[in-house]
Amino acid sequence: MISRRAMVGGAIIAAWLGGVALLVRREYFRPREERLAEAAARVTPAAVYYGVMQGERQVGFASSQLDTALSSISVNDYFVVDVPAGGKARRTTARTSVTLSRALRMKTFDLSLETEGAPVHAAGRVDADTSLVIEIASDGGQPEVHHVPLDTPVLLPTIVPLVVALAERPKVGKHYVLPVLDPASMTPKNVGFDVRAESLFVLDDSSVYDPATKRWHGARPDTVRAWQVTTGANGAAAFTGWVDEQGRIVETSQLGFVLRRLPYEVAFENWRTDAERQQVTEDRDILESTAIAADKRMDHAVGTLAVRLSNVNLEGFDLNGPRQRLSGDTLRIARESDSALVARYRLFPRRSDTASRLRDTAYTLPETLIQSRDRRVTGLAIRIIKRERDPRIAAELLNTWVHDSIRPRVTFGIPSALEVLESRRGDCNEHTQLFVALARAVGIPARVTAGLAYLDGKFYYHAWPEILLNDWVAVDPTFGQFPADAAHLRFVVGGLTRQTELLRLMGNLKIDVLSVNGSSRARDGRR
Repeated sequence: MISRRAMVGGAIIAAWLGGVALLVRREYFRPREERLAEAAARVTPAAVYYGVMQGERQVGFASSQLDTALSSISVNDYFVVDVPAGGKARRTTARTSVTLSRALRMKTFDLSLETEGAPVHAAGRVDADTSLVIEIASDGGQPEVHHVPLDTPVLLPTIVPLVVALAERPKVGKHYVLPVLDPASMTPKNVGFDVRAESLFVLDDSSVYDPATKRWHGARPDTVRAWQVTTGANGAAAFTGWVDEQGRIVETSQLGFVLRRLPYEVAFENWRTDAERQQVTEDRDILESTAIAADKRMDHAVGTLAVRLSNVNLEGFDLNGPRQRLSGDTLRIARESDSALVARYRLFPRRSDTASRLRDTAYTLPETLIQSRDRRVTGLAIRIIKRERDPRIAAELLNTWVHDSIRPRVTFGIPSALEVLESRRGDCNEHTQLFVALARAVGIPARVTAGLAYLDGKFYYHAWPEILLNDWVAVDPTFGQFPADAAHLRFVVGGLTRQTELLRLMGNLKIDVLSVNGSSRARDGRR
């Protein structure tokens, strides 16, 4: 039930779909339009290949191909990874095709993402340099159309290395501010990019086959100068990697993996051979290998919890809220009191009521993959709660229905509320997406949160909803808890683009349990 989609599937959609547009600030580029034109003139066709590494083990393959024409530049990216999770290798494939003008402005893009769940397709175009039109469809259904107003040139994150390297020679200490389009809110978000370091890399130019080992090996090494470009952890399309003077990536960390430039045969043929024969053992299973062990066992029904968080930079995480407070390195979580569950509004209100004003807030409106205004969702939500006007009772009815109706399955896809409604199966992300859609459908403000949950002596990555009653209250339809117990450590508020920030915890976070007190109020769900 506890998924690592925030680590992999969610990170892929955030990094690739979330990278549909990078809005470059006019103050930076207007005085340097001629440099962009010069940079575009220096773009040459190229194809580069990467091994996708999890530690020292290759788990995937990626490529980037760039072609030029008289009036356009096209960039085609491919990414495939087999992630061992839940006892088997789970494949995710992403393809992105982008057409740029000769001034490096985006004209069109097309993205497809295939996982174990429903495939996701996104397409977009720029209309007259004033509007970005994005169409997103899941499982071949009717696409959702989003119109994003533009008043600046448009780039993609995959084009940033080209601009950094070719618009002017990279220099350590150089800073760029790039507003990034957040696909969850469809609003620009300023992201800072810095050139942090300069170094030399030795890269193989070609490969040779060794019949004895039946593997390809690199040959003809060449020395390449590269610059390290980094961005803050809060960037919706964050990039950290090494870029050469042609704007091609030498090495980068994405989605919790390292992409390392290699000759084609070394990157692809060796991975394909290994993928056919590798077994998924517990030490490879990402669900187990990235779990964080606790130094003491706890009851699953936890009323209060105090833990010490160490070995990571906690800046940027949503660790403070109504039910939890960070002081120094100590995080204290307390399950909500009964008074916190008393809502300050009623459902199905008259126009003057508080809930009428809440109806059109961000947390009651539909989002991509949270189709709260779809008639199938609204119809089901109303059938579940009937004419209940108390938001607390209505939310508990929805929580119970989702818990009882969705079969627990470890999945590896991008969750859509409608898809979950159709399949009636999934893990914490599916439970959360559907609950949030149902709650919003009847006017209960709801949002997605993610972090860690304690289970069987370890902390696992987990997602659950929060609803607004007297204040924000954590609930958990996966475990069937209302409210959720204090064993839920919230780190981020938001959907898949925010959940990618949990990557910072992988392999680094250490948790010491300082104190724990049980609670008799929990309604424990299945495990």
